[in-house]
Order: sequence, then structure tokens, then C-alpha cells
Amino acid sequence: MAALVLFCALLLAASALHKAAAHGRLASATAKLAGTGALGGQLLLIVAGTVEIVAALCLVIPPLRIAGALIAAALWAGYALALARHRGETLDCGCDLAARAKPVTWALVLRSAGLALLAGGLAVLPDTGLTLDAPFAAAGLLALYIGASEILAIPAPQWKAA
Repeated sequence: MAALVLFCALLLAASALHKAAAHGRLASATAKLAGTGALGGQLLLIVAGTVEIVAALCLVIPPLRIAGALIAAALWAGYALALARHRGETLDCGCDLAARAKPVTWALVLRSAGLALLAGGLAVLPDTGLTLDAPFAAAGLLALYIGASEILAIPAPQWKAA
């Protein structure tokens, strides 16, 4: 379980860093997803990045792990709901490292919902403590997550139904 906790913490921290590095593009994407103006998008982006950092820090501090997991679950559930509202539209949702407009599909919604379920599960599972292999497993999970995200962004792969 320690690897899953570290994976979530790494993903949250990377997402917050991504928001800081690409704040112009992501503020616009946030505004579209939330249905607000440009200023509201900037404010929501700052709030989301701050909440991601807080959740990541809480996850790696053993007495705060449950709080961090619940914060992460709520945040990812909110992302899933925002994406579900725009399902079928083509837009840059800010979900990837590269700027690209793509259709908001059930796969994107389920990705966020799955992360919310994972974080919720971490809140109720007992802590197993950090093992030597956990950081490596977490890094591997993060690499697989990023790879799967890139595969989902392929516009018209042959394996997708036409």
C-alpha cells in the first residue's frame, strides 16, 4: 500500500507543478471546465494546485495520511464531475502535459473517477509502512500512468471504435 500512497502523492505534486509551469494554458482550461471567466479560471487553478500540494504532503506524513487521501479523493472526484459535464466536447482539458484539444471521453472521466476511488481506498486501508521498494514501485506506477495518458490522447488510433 505504501507504493500506492507514494504514487498518489507524486501524481498530486506533479499536477501542482504542472499547474505552476503552464498556468496560462491551464487557467484557460480550468475556466472552460468550470464555466467561469478568465479570472475565475486563474483563481480555481491556484486553489486546485494548492489543494494538490496539501493533499500530497498529508499523504506522506503518516498521521495525516487519511486526511490527505480524503482530500485527494474529493479533488479527483471534482475533476471527474467537471469532465463529465463536458463529455463529448473537444477541448484542451489540461489533463496532459502537452497542449492539445481532444474529445472529452468516458475514459478521461473514468481516469479521474478511478483516482478518486483509489484515494478513497487509501483512506480506509491500514497503513503498511514504507518499504524499500515502495518508491521504485510508485515511480513505475507514475510512468505507467503518464504512458496511459498519452495513449488516451491519440486522436484516432486503429484500436478505438470508429
